Parts: sequence; structure tokens; C-alpha cells
Amino acid sequence: MQIGVNLSSMDLPLRQALTAASRLGIRGVSFDVGGDLSPERLTDTGRRELRNLLKTHALELTALNCALRHGLDVFENQNTRIDYVRRVMDLAFELGPRCVIVPCPQLANDAESPQGKCLRDAFLDLGLYGDRIGTTVALEIGFDPTDKFREYLNTFDVGSLGVNYDPANLLLHGYDPVKSLLPLEGKILQVTARDARRATVNLTGAETPLGAGDIEWLGFVGTLTAIEYRGWMTVKRDAGSNRLNDLAAGVSFLRRVIL
Repeated sequence: MQIGVNLSSMDLPLRQALTAASRLGIRGVSFDVGGDLSPERLTDTGRRELRNLLKTHALELTALNCALRHGLDVFENQNTRIDYVRRVMDLAFELGPRCVIVPCPQLANDAESPQGKCLRDAFLDLGLYGDRIGTTVALEIGFDPTDKFREYLNTFDVGSLGVNYDPANLLLHGYDPVKSLLPLEGKILQVTARDARRATVNLTGAETPLGAGDIEWLGFVGTLTAIEYRGWMTVKRDAGSNRLNDLAAGVSFLRRVIL
């Protein structure tokens, strides 16, 4: 397993974020697609410059995070939404990671319901497109039990659909993030390293710096090893007032756990 960081978590201009990532001594970075880093605004020249910047800092782009305002189970503007994800997949192929992280809504209880068919059609479209161009779609899960999600994935006859596993997502939705790994053996394309505290009677669940939450990281990494995951663990921080320091501390924490 290799450690990376999410550049967008730093809340810095791209060049400064790359410099900061390089100083952490890691090899991989991801970023959230949007603004100047969206497919529409990142020109051919900008793409060449980005590849050169990554090379200069000896960094590898591991994935693109494709946020969506509405889920892939929403009918309104669905074709526009799918087309946008396709363009991000094209960008991921061109820039190198060939992996796009896409949020996955909760699965419909009835797969034959209009909402269930809408989601299935979207996944099938993106999976077939990924097979054609050589880019995978890592679905960011958390709402459903992972054994249920594995069964759902197995109904697709495509090779480009998999899972982005964020243990904080699973924890915050009431699942055991360590035990939930086992059903997804062979399905995990990326791991997002975030921590969180469980909801209690007096407190709501919330993200924390890595190592400060309720996730049992030794067990988590041990289980990843047991299911032969060999990909990236990307440290990400969505909250906090000093996220750059939290990322640096998270990288150091993961190094100790992995080694």
C-alpha cells in the first residue's frame, strides 16, 4: 500500500499544494475536479503544465474526485450529469490515473423501481464507457451494507466499476469499517484515509483528524493486507481549521501503522 494526499484538502493554490505534498515525502496525490481544474477550463496547455508540475515534484496523480450536485439516481438532467462524468473520465485517462471517484447514492430497495433503474442505467453507461476508454469508476459508498453492495456490483457485466472505500463514511452511517472490508475483496480500487467519531446520545458523528477517531487503524490496515489490497491510501480532510497540519500528521500516522 502506498500513501497519498488529496490536494484539495489543503485549500491552497495548485502549485503551493504540490510543493506542500512533495515536502510530505509521499508519491501520490489526488484532487477534486472543479473550477480551473474542470475538464471545460483545463486547456490542452493547462493539462501539459499540470503533467509537468507533477513530474517536477516527483508526484503521481492517483485519482480524480468527481463531485456531483445531485446523485446518479436523480432523473432531472441525468444525461448532462453522465456526460460530465464521462468528460472527467477522459481527463483522468489523459492525465494518467485512469480512475475517477464518483459518489454513490443509497441503493433503492426495489431495483426495478424508477429510481433503481435510473441508477443502474447510469452505472452501466459509465462502466461500459470506462471499459471502452480504459478508465475505472470508483464508487464512493457508505449508505449500504457492503455485502449488499457487492451483490449489486456483481450484476454488472463490466470491468470498470469498483469501490472507493472511505472508512469514515461507513462509520458515520453505522457500519463497522473494518469488518465491512471483507465482502469487498477484489472490488476496492482506491482507499480514502479519513477518520471519524461515532454518533452517541449526546454527540453527532463527525470527521476527525486521522488517528483521533473511532476507527481501529491497525485492524483496518491488517484487513486490507489480508484481502490483498495493494493500491493507494489517500489522506483526505474535509473539516478542521488547520487541514494542512492534519494531513501531515495523518501521513505520519499512516506510515507508523503500515510499517
